[in-house]
This record gives sequence, C-alpha cells and structure tokens, in this order.
Amino acid sequence: MSGPLEDLRAAVLAAAAAVRGGDGEGSVQPRLERPKRAGQGDYSTNAAMLLAPSLGAPPRVIAERLGPELQARLGDRLARWEVAGPGFLNLTMSDAWHSDAVRSVLAAGDAFGAGGASVAERVIVEFVSANPTGPLVAASGRHAAFGDALARILQHHGHEVWREYYFNDAGTQIDNLGRSVIMRARGEEVPADQGLYEGEYVASLAAQIPDAASREVDDVAAAAVELLIGQISATLERYGVHFDRFFSERVLHEGSPSAVQRVLDSLERAGQLYRSEGATWLRTTRFGDEHDQVVIRSTGAPTYLAGDIAYLQEKRERGFERQIIAVGADHHAYVAEMKAAMAALGGDPDRVELPILQFVHLVSTEGVLRMSKRRGDFVTLDELLDAIGVDAARYFLVQRSHDRTMELNLELARSQSAENPVYYIQYAHARIASMLAKLPSGRVARALDGSADWGAAELHPSESGLVKKLVSFPEELADAAARRAPHRIAAYALELAQEFTAFYRDCRVVGASPEPLESWRIALSVAARRTIALSLGLLGVSAPDSM
Repeated sequence: MSGPLEDLRAAVLAAAAAVRGGDGEGSVQPRLERPKRAGQGDYSTNAAMLLAPSLGAPPRVIAERLGPELQARLGDRLARWEVAGPGFLNLTMSDAWHSDAVRSVLAAGDAFGAGGASVAERVIVEFVSANPTGPLVAASGRHAAFGDALARILQHHGHEVWREYYFNDAGTQIDNLGRSVIMRARGEEVPADQGLYEGEYVASLAAQIPDAASREVDDVAAAAVELLIGQISATLERYGVHFDRFFSERVLHEGSPSAVQRVLDSLERAGQLYRSEGATWLRTTRFGDEHDQVVIRSTGAPTYLAGDIAYLQEKRERGFERQIIAVGADHHAYVAEMKAAMAALGGDPDRVELPILQFVHLVSTEGVLRMSKRRGDFVTLDELLDAIGVDAARYFLVQRSHDRTMELNLELARSQSAENPVYYIQYAHARIASMLAKLPSGRVARALDGSADWGAAELHPSESGLVKKLVSFPEELADAAARRAPHRIAAYALELAQEFTAFYRDCRVVGASPEPLESWRIALSVAARRTIALSLGLLGVSAPDSM
C-alpha cells in the first residue's frame, strides 16, 4: 500500500534512521498523527522522543536535528517544521503536497486504499447462520450487515474472501419445528413450554405444506426448512447480502462414514477423545477450554459440537487459511470450544476467529421492541427494511462496534435530516453530483487532466482538512480490516462528509476565480465524491446522485 501518508511516514523513518546513525530497521516506530489543536501543523511525530534514550540527548535537541533531515527528504512538499512541547516535531505540508495528494487519490480510482494486506489470505467469513426455524429477525440484520461489510473490507484490503451461511438443519430444533407445523395443520394449540414454535408463521407454513397434518415429522420438518430457507435467502438478497454458498449441516451427517464420523475418528487416533459416563468427550481443556466437551451423547447421538467440528475441518480441507465466524452474544463459551477444537485437529487456534456480536434493541416512540422467535412476537428483518429501508438498516447496524449492545432508533433511521448520519453522508454525495452536473460539458475532465495547472492560492483550512481526511482512507481501511471493525468505515464516511460540507460552505467551487482555482476545487470535490461512494460501498450502502 502506497500513498501520501505512507510516503510521509517512510520519510520520517528514513530521517530518524539518519539521525540515529543506522538503517533504523526495528529501532523506532514513530507515530504520525493529526495534532489535536489548530495551529500545530498538519501532522506531528514523536520520533525524537523515541530516539532520545538511545542517543542520550533531550528529545527537543534531537527534534532540532530531525527537522532538517526530514526537510532534505521532502523538499518543497514540507512547508515548515517546528519543535513543540517535550519534543514533538510538527509538520506543515505545502500546497504542492496537498495537490499531489489529491492527484494520487484520483489516480487510484476504485482501487484507492486497496491491496494493503501484508500477507494475502484465503478467508472464509461465515455469518448470520440463523437456524431455519423461522424468518430472519431484525437482530439478524446486524450479523448480516457486519459479516458482509467485513467481507467487503477484507477483499478490498487484498484478501481472497468467501462468504458462507451454515444452516443448522439437523437436530432437535428441526424436529420441534416439524411437530409445531403438524399441530397447527391439525388446528391444535402449540404448547408454550415444550420448546415448540408458536408464531403465526408456523400456521403459514402448515398452509403451504400439502397434507401436513398426516405426514411424518421428518417430512414436514424438511418441507418447512425448505420454505424457510427460501424466505431467508430472499430477505438476504433484498438486504444486498450475497452468499457464495449455503452449507447444510445435514450433509455432515450423511454418507458412510459421514464427515462427523471421519473427524471423530481422526481425533480418536490423535488421542483427543475419551469415554466417561457413557458419553464420548473431547479433551478441550488441553487447549485452554474450561471444561472438556461431549461430542457423542450417551444415547449415541452426536452433539451440535461434533457437527461444528466437522464443519471446521471441512473448511480447512477446502484450503481456507483463516475462518471468521460471527456469533451471537450468548456464545462466549463457544469461542473457547471452537479454538480448542481447532488445536485438537492440529491447526492454529488463532486462525479461527469468533467475533461476538452483541444484542440490538429496536427503539421507537413506543419504547423498546422485544423479540422471541419461538413465541412469534418478533420484528422480522423484512419488517425492519419496510420501516427504514436497506441503506439505513445496513449503516445503523454497523455504526457501532460489534462488541457493544446497540439501540436502533427507528424514527431517527427513517428521518431525512442532518441528524440521520446515513442521510447526511448520502446527501453530501448527491450534493457533489448535483454541483458537478451544472458544469459545462468537458469541464470536469479538464479539471482532472493530469497536466492541469490547479494553481491554488494559499489553501483554506477547510480545503486542507478535506485533503487530509481523504488521504487517511487507506489507513482507516487497513485498521478496519485488522480489527474486524466495519464501524471504523462508517465513522470515516460520516467524518469525510462533514469535512466536505465544511469545504462546500467555506470555498466556492463552481465559478471560483481564477480558473485554475476552480479546477483544483472541482478535482477535490470529485475525489471526495469517489471516496464517499467507496466508503459507503464497503458497507453495502448506496451512494445516490440525487436525493
């Protein structure tokens, strides 16, 4: 990954190495940050303070030596430098640097910030994976928005990404679904205390399955699952989430030997299984789990964990180097189990990641809406999309870090006001599109011509602020990828829209005089528009040209 900030950081490292008297490899890793207060330059580095212990001199003295070294490397791209505080070196970049920075953003096009991964991996992201025992609820929208945005971010960062949905279409919950449908088909009430499903959607399933009242439980359950999978797939496609594969758990239990049996045989040969109390246990405590886990019950039936371990191994055999599995807030113990299982299989437990997504509370003027799939008093994801739209749902559901419980304010999400962040960002994009559309034919192309003389006068602070926000995108993208944090891109998109709005308020674009100044501001607007669209696209949110 290369860009204006990367080049500036490389210059700081080279200057630090020169002052230190060596190549600098592995010695200091200075920060390059935006100063918190105005008047302290465009960037600040702590390189001198990091060099002070090895050089035996005060940081301010070292900073005075570091400044000329950096000036020699940056030439006219560095307008001035000054030592501040205990030894920070504040850097004010020249107008030429800002112009070159914008040219680099425009030249990168859709690949701006792309390919920064130091080691590209084959990554499988498994997310949503709700049991096919009911329609997707609104809370599943957070998993879908998070998983899809993370996949887009990792792909842009340079990884090969595969999206997968794991259907738990085997086990007790599926049998209970079949029984529930049969009872509704017979006109019977579904008991509330037997793990059955009471929702009205069950009656709808019963009406769609021919002769449901007289068929076997397995047949009815399979038919119900097929209907629900179709509904879930349609909802996800509406939500803009496309999976490369829907994987059925049932497949893992089929064949002779089945995938479950093969993985258990492998663990047996490795000495990772033992028998106790009539059950078969996996020695997960060897690998950091609090308790060993049952994989075969005393009845002879495999546990859910046995299927999940088989699935873990199946993904390894497909050549995925990293598995990311987004799980719900009640899965803390499951994280340790899966990492221990990976280690028991002979793999690297750090290669399986299980980000825990906290709960979503839908809030309206009527209060917090509570959901239960079994009882049926839930808000479906389709109903949420009907209420606030796809864009608002996707943005709001990744706006906060996934490891924090969040409230989604329905009134705010559907409002068309500056208080609604997704509306604010999209409006900024549409404003740029509208402004550029008013220009004469060919004017934008002339402004973006690589040989154009932008000839900007001394930059307005709003222009400089917008440029610095633009060039920070590659680092924001890299950070979002490394931390598995799509919310960083959501925050960046909002901050970029705010910087453009300040620029648009303070600096005339169309009709700015002289013409080179207009060209510069047109180019800056185009760079902002493209980067807003890129950021929204990584979140699965549209960037409209009109609102």
